[in-house]
Amino acid sequence: MKKLLTREMIEEGAIGAIVARDAPTVRILTDEERAMSLRNTLTVKPRDDVWLFGYGSLIWNPTIDFIERRVAKVVGWHRSFCLATPAGRGSIDNPGLVLGLEAGGDCTGVAFRIAGDVAESELATIWKREMVAASYIPRWLDLLDEQSHRFGCGLAFTIDPAGENYAGELTRDQIVARLATARGALGSSADYLFETCKGLREHAIDDIELNKLEAEVSAHFGPAR
Repeated sequence: MKKLLTREMIEEGAIGAIVARDAPTVRILTDEERAMSLRNTLTVKPRDDVWLFGYGSLIWNPTIDFIERRVAKVVGWHRSFCLATPAGRGSIDNPGLVLGLEAGGDCTGVAFRIAGDVAESELATIWKREMVAASYIPRWLDLLDEQSHRFGCGLAFTIDPAGENYAGELTRDQIVARLATARGALGSSADYLFETCKGLREHAIDDIELNKLEAEVSAHFGPAR
């Protein structure tokens, strides 16, 4: 069954509670570590308003207040199913996969502009969502429009290849198998993939690699899906 992650769940610390319960060996960042990470990131904030770059679930479930949304591309990073999820969308016995930004290539996603006067509080919510464990490295990346003109600098969560749940070395067959079979308290990895593909299409973004994965994972379920 699909379970949409809500802002209320995030603010109540539900993600961390799920990880602590279902994957107790995963080290969860303390509130102090998370707050320090946010403070360090904001010390180099480029302007009053903040752009947040979404490349996965943020596209179809942003859970933040924003004043503008537009298609954007980042260069030097590509979307990849490289983060294992032993809780949430997988289990200890069958870890799922979610997306991260890995070095190399480029990625087209959706950028959300957050008003400067609420930027810190909105990002604190995002930190509770994305920085539960030390899986991502927040970075400020140049955002390009559809004509490849820079329109801003956006915050993006890039994968930490030294993180304990980094899964960038999986084979194609392993990726498809995990996406097709893994399930946890927040739903399945397959639904994460399908919703991301749907969100990309709604913004007229064509990701050939994700489209292929969608077809391969869909084939696992047959025509009844």
